[in-house]
Amino acid sequence: MASCDFVISGARVIDGSGNPSRFVDVAIERDRIADVGDCRHWQADTRIDAGGLALSPGFIDCHTHDDLAIFKSPDLEFKISQGVTSVVAGNCGISLAPLQPEGEMPPPFPLLGDAAEFRFPTVSAYREALSTSPGAVNLALLAGHSSLRLATMKNDLDRSADDTAIAQMQQDLRLALQQGCIGMSTGLGYPPAEAASTDEVVQLARVLGEFDNAVYATHMRDEGDYVTEAVAETLYIGKRASVPVVISHHKCAGPKNYGRSSETLAMIDQAREARQPVSFDVYPYTASSTSLLPQFIREAVSVLVAESTPHPECNGLLLDRIAADWGCSLEEACDRLYPAAAIYFQMDDADLERIMRHPAAMIGSDGIASMTTPHPRLWGTFPRVLGHYVREKKLFDLETAVHKMTTLTAQRFGLADRGRIAIGNYADLLLFDPDTILDCASFENPKQPSDGIVSVWVNGKLGWHHKAPSGVRNGQFLSHQGRA
Repeated sequence: MASCDFVISGARVIDGSGNPSRFVDVAIERDRIADVGDCRHWQADTRIDAGGLALSPGFIDCHTHDDLAIFKSPDLEFKISQGVTSVVAGNCGISLAPLQPEGEMPPPFPLLGDAAEFRFPTVSAYREALSTSPGAVNLALLAGHSSLRLATMKNDLDRSADDTAIAQMQQDLRLALQQGCIGMSTGLGYPPAEAASTDEVVQLARVLGEFDNAVYATHMRDEGDYVTEAVAETLYIGKRASVPVVISHHKCAGPKNYGRSSETLAMIDQAREARQPVSFDVYPYTASSTSLLPQFIREAVSVLVAESTPHPECNGLLLDRIAADWGCSLEEACDRLYPAAAIYFQMDDADLERIMRHPAAMIGSDGIASMTTPHPRLWGTFPRVLGHYVREKKLFDLETAVHKMTTLTAQRFGLADRGRIAIGNYADLLLFDPDTILDCASFENPKQPSDGIVSVWVNGKLGWHHKAPSGVRNGQFLSHQGRA
């Protein structure tokens, strides 16, 4: 009789493939899934009766800014409490590594941490620190284009990189990929990269083609009035560089652009029909959150100041009220409040649902852990999909939703042996109640664990059980096979 650490029986297994769920047993030995099916013949140290609850792969949050949070809050309760077992960090062009800045950092870098906390000149140094002090979940890292620019061009960021700077960034990116990064991200809508030319990005993205499965993930140059032009640029970069593209937090921002997801998705479909590898992530909310900057307020219906360093008394207030009280313009209020972060109410429900339904859509939270009053997506993204959009709105079925949050993401980011309940895969698992799972985080009270999450295992170890962390931090640094 074969032996294993534990067997979960009596569960409705949703394996992540998108196929119909089934009631089977799952056997786990050390950090891997040893068997799926009838496991009565296994000699298990522990047997867990799931009692008809759903068992799925742990969710993979493909859009995070957890680069520093995994050190400052290693239990990562805001992720594991919602069933997330792996995160992709380094998004929107800003990554904690490779970067050791000199002096002040432009926005949005302060969203990650202070300049002194950017202490990893190489990805190897970051990995070594993480191996010494692992987090509760797995982490994969993208190399940030803006981080490469800041390291190479210092404060001379208001221009496109010349040949010398591009060559240096290519060298730094190649090393980052060799040391374990799974791709490169850009934040072309943010100040550190606004001046970067399309050709600069193409030349860097071509380095990705030297590595299997490396992806180009992008916070596009525009998500509002020029969103179709931004999609066109993104597709052009991917095609010229011959690399897979992931559009970050896809949206059509601002009332003037409501409904335009029909246009953007049609462009993506056309590229996919031409066999260009394109996908995107989306969070299940109609409000975004990032640095409070004047250029971002124009497309918002309303702006909520989440936190301001010089004016903490304004935290939780609407920007237009603050400006009225101060007798100044919205733009001047932004300048006076900065450094600050905000929540922008700017999307349409119909667009959001159309984007989420698309077969190329993955789920990513885009949560920012450093914020005192974060967007509720930090704590509630994945249960919100299953509770609100699956159970309540019936936007798609449970198997489709789990696929978007597990197998699809693992495939797109090249995370081998993750994201599916299958023999030989890592035992990143989630036991939840489909009838009660629901996000509890709100804009008024965002730091709330969700309902319906029963148990979460990371690499075969219990990390969360009945609304409490286990204290076990069994996460790993995830890189593509064959890298250092």
